[in-house]
Amino acid sequence: MDRTEEAAPPPLRVGLIGYGLAGSVFHAPLIASTEGLALDTVVTANPERRAQVHAEHGSSMRTLATTRELFARAGALDLVVVASPNRTHYTLARQALEAGLPVVVDKPLAGTVAEAQQLASLAAERGLMLSAFHNRRWDNDFRTVRALLADGALGGEVRRFESRYERWRPELKGGWRESGDPAEAGGLLYDLGSHLVDQALTLFGPATSVYAESDVRRTGAEADDDTFIALTHADGVRSHLWVSAVAAQLGPRFRVLGSEAAYVKNGLDPQEAALREGARPVPGQRWGVEPEAAWGTLGDLEARRPVPTLDGDYPAYYAGIVTALREGTPPPVTAHEAVATIRVLEAARTSALEARVVTADLA
Repeated sequence: MDRTEEAAPPPLRVGLIGYGLAGSVFHAPLIASTEGLALDTVVTANPERRAQVHAEHGSSMRTLATTRELFARAGALDLVVVASPNRTHYTLARQALEAGLPVVVDKPLAGTVAEAQQLASLAAERGLMLSAFHNRRWDNDFRTVRALLADGALGGEVRRFESRYERWRPELKGGWRESGDPAEAGGLLYDLGSHLVDQALTLFGPATSVYAESDVRRTGAEADDDTFIALTHADGVRSHLWVSAVAAQLGPRFRVLGSEAAYVKNGLDPQEAALREGARPVPGQRWGVEPEAAWGTLGDLEARRPVPTLDGDYPAYYAGIVTALREGTPPPVTAHEAVATIRVLEAARTSALEARVVTADLA
């Protein structure tokens, strides 16, 4: 080896809390496939999930039943990832920070603005990284929209941004996400709505007003399952966002209307489906690739052309976490950005409950 070459630092050891959908499908596979990270410990009290951890990550993978056991060995870890139910995000992230550990929290960062701000302040006081897992910034279609806007492909002015996560699930599945208890921070507004709001703020900056309609449509449901959010951004762009579990026919994933052209895209980014099926990102190989038949179109009523969809890139999130921890740079999603998203969600909930537009500084 060339003497001028430096040995690679040892991988950062990660403790993952939770092995449900978020932990098993998103975080664990992405952590395990990221250069510079090593999945060290998984916390789950469920025996079946512990068996799943060992089947998917090897029989030697350390599993613990409680977070108390995890924080007792905080000195052996470099990062904690909170992928447990929403109601636990604030408490567990705070415990991790108090233990001296940087934290990634699955979205939303916390259930309220007050809690999110407390976490951001504590992280700043301790000099620790705090980030929220808004992985949908690396969806293939969102990356494509972002590139088109950067190139001015829709004209000098974007007039309306429409974004949807719609599904047809007329029957309840059960679980905390469908609970009406406010402490659970369940429902679609705080679930998929977190992603849509984060994407809109990422593209167009802070919102100055929020209007929302939030309904409970399915028999026996307690939490919102059909919600619409309208944002007016400080730069004048309007974002119209839909999340629904009761859409028997789906609208376009994106429709972006500009002064000279529009971009329309149907279908969903393929990365979640690939991860659910057991596929894993491999360094040097394409990931999140979409067939030409699924590409969106750019143009107007007289002339339209297909636009190749950029590859999805969920691995970029944890690669950015490694850089942030090694070099002290901001994480790919900052605590301030995560707080801003929750501020809009909270305003949307108020708007829906009180049937009014909420106008405020929502940055």
